Amino acid sequence: MTTIPFLAYSAWAPPALMLAAALVLGLSRLSPPRVWTLFKSLSLLALLPALLTLIAGRDGAPWPGVLHLSTFGLILALLVQALGTVIGSFSARYLQGEQGQRQYAAALAAVLTAVHLLLLADHWVVLIAAWAAVGLALQRLLCFYPDRPFARLASYKKSIADRLADGLLIVAAALAWTTVDSGSFSALWTHLAQHGMSVSLQVSALCLILAVILRTALLPVHGWLIQVMEAPTPVSALLHAGVVNLGGFVLVRFAPLLDQAIAARAVLLIVSAGTVLLAGLVMLTRISIKVKLAWSTVAQMGFMLLECAAGLYLFAALHLIGHSLYKAHAFLSASSVVRETRLAALHSPALPGAASVILAPLASIALVLGLHSLSPHAAWPWWWSGILGLAWAPLLWCPTAPGSSYLRSWLLGLLGAGGLTVGALVAHLLPLHIADDPRTAFGVTALLAMLALYGCMGLLQLAPHKMAAWRRRSYAGFYLDEAYTRLALQLWPSNWAPSARRAAAAQNVNNLAADSRHQG
Repeated sequence: MTTIPFLAYSAWAPPALMLAAALVLGLSRLSPPRVWTLFKSLSLLALLPALLTLIAGRDGAPWPGVLHLSTFGLILALLVQALGTVIGSFSARYLQGEQGQRQYAAALAAVLTAVHLLLLADHWVVLIAAWAAVGLALQRLLCFYPDRPFARLASYKKSIADRLADGLLIVAAALAWTTVDSGSFSALWTHLAQHGMSVSLQVSALCLILAVILRTALLPVHGWLIQVMEAPTPVSALLHAGVVNLGGFVLVRFAPLLDQAIAARAVLLIVSAGTVLLAGLVMLTRISIKVKLAWSTVAQMGFMLLECAAGLYLFAALHLIGHSLYKAHAFLSASSVVRETRLAALHSPALPGAASVILAPLASIALVLGLHSLSPHAAWPWWWSGILGLAWAPLLWCPTAPGSSYLRSWLLGLLGAGGLTVGALVAHLLPLHIADDPRTAFGVTALLAMLALYGCMGLLQLAPHKMAAWRRRSYAGFYLDEAYTRLALQLWPSNWAPSARRAAAAQNVNNLAADSRHQG
């Protein structure tokens, strides 16, 4: 099916309007109120063509071989533009009285422009240029407070990962281009369907995977995503809810290539499974709400890429959308989240009992299998039911004290797990036109990784005082970021490095003090 011509070309409107906003804001001398009025006006205006294209359009090519419309890409374009509008409105209040608001708004518009182009990319040059532009524009936002050396260090660490990813993408593009004689993704899909994979395309897929790992902040280059908490809160929301998720979109877009690149998918599986396990454990020991949310993003990115490695591209797409909405809300409402967390800590129930921790995954997995059997049209592999069951199992943890409260907690947990499963089943039926390619061996490996994570979570709940040494290592992120930080400090100009080291040391002391107060 083809797209209505007007709607096909209307896909240009959001990036064009955001580019116009970036240029006007960057070159003008508008006052802050007018800056945000212009940004919000153009941002709201860009929502209309994105919405119309999604409602009435189909997959098509407004510029064949260069740009391509897809249902998933259009949904993300609408989501990104809506989040950008909300983040812009939030920034206008958050930065009231601050210097540099015009440059901030221009950089925000430039980020949205580049993201829109990346979502439309059907050519290696467009993909590489758009992703590089996202990183460059984001640097201005991350360093909005230039007097914070720790924020500058995190920004510099991100730029190192970005440049390495750019180089890997160029190598991947060169190998694929010389093999297919075209830089178009559509031509690549056709070549794969007719001739299959070659050695050069296998290497190209591996370079693509490594580039996505670097861009998506998987271990061991995850540190910058944790340390950019020094940036303004709306920038954190933009980064965690939008920019860092682009790696998942790229892998879903390259599903025809990954389906035949078993070696590259194996590398992705190992790195993503390790990220899920270690980041999930670190998140359990953190006290700061924003830092915990950052570690949660690392774990969620690992889980999203784990889904891609296992061949569940549709679930990765749904995960991306859900994570974007959740993290945008979490960061933009961080103050209320802190207040609710403190209240919950004051009225927290007793630790779950051993029986609850052991029986919860069994009940949760049985629930997922039962509900899935009632919906044959939303088919997924058996091992995915096990993974979902382990993910929902903590909802069924109940305090050790028996009685009506125990039964009530158990029933509420079953209701929550059932609701999440039904939501996954319904979302699985959405017409996103994404085909899965599940691999049992990869799926079982992912299931084992989730089982290991659940086991460690259970031990932490059942024997917290006996795992003090483990908690210290976990709190330090298992020291996986230390080598990357030392490399960044060696490459960074020497006049900034001492202040960055002092800032890092001061933050570590403050974190340890907060953790000690919490444990005490």
